[in-house]
Amino acid sequence: MNYRHAFHAGSFADVHKHAVLCRILHHLCGKPAPFRVIDTHAGAGLYDLASNEARRSGEWHDGIERLLAAALPAPVATLLAPYLEVIGAINERDRLTTYPGSPALVRAALRPQDHLIACELEPKAAAALARNLSRDPRIKTLQIDGWTALNAYVPPKERRGLVLIDPPFEQEREFTQMAHAFAAAHRKWATGIYLLWYPIKGRSEPDAFAKALRRLAIPKMLRAELTVASLSDPTRLNGSGLIVVNPPWMLEDELTTLLPALAALLGRGGQGGFRLDWLAGEERSG
Repeated sequence: MNYRHAFHAGSFADVHKHAVLCRILHHLCGKPAPFRVIDTHAGAGLYDLASNEARRSGEWHDGIERLLAAALPAPVATLLAPYLEVIGAINERDRLTTYPGSPALVRAALRPQDHLIACELEPKAAAALARNLSRDPRIKTLQIDGWTALNAYVPPKERRGLVLIDPPFEQEREFTQMAHAFAAAHRKWATGIYLLWYPIKGRSEPDAFAKALRRLAIPKMLRAELTVASLSDPTRLNGSGLIVVNPPWMLEDELTTLLPALAALLGRGGQGGFRLDWLAGEERSG
């Protein structure tokens, strides 16, 4: 699996991941105390949907384009508003040409007292990230390995905030690496919010990852998965998974509204589904 951001910008997985990210940011902004976001695998920050990468995959047509064209029920539209408002702000009306990656979504939520550390190792993406987020004193962009950054910048001095761990899954053992890196970070900063993203092609790797996280005996780990197709073809990306550690207290209830709506809208041929559960508790699925 290679989930390079430029090829998958605006895909169903991005819609899932970024909608939840924006809900977390919305709740962080609900208190006046400053917070810091650490984005370990930030990508370029902004993506041209007419680029060779985006045109080659075309995944945004079945993701953000489909979402923007839908007539959303009022409760779902309210939950998606912080996410969709950023997309609207960077595009001309009724013309979708640019998609915001996680650093751009975070930047839109930052208040004067908040900060972002955005990390990217790949040279071209790192250079684009620095350009796209330049001249903002609240933001530091770094060309650095995300796993090294996670160890170096946790805990933040604010002691309040979010760590987004969203690797490209280029390496065979990236699920294991993410579990180990998260465990080490959590030992240093147990009260922070963590958002871990992973691809779902079949069930074996996501289930093994969940089992590894359960063994850590860390409380408050909420799993939120979205599937858009049957898992019978393990060569395709069929779903998107998130683990939210220390989620804001309203997030679970919000996801009971949001996940079924996204599954119905983004599923291929009516095959959309979702899973929402605490890793030590009972699940809600559909």
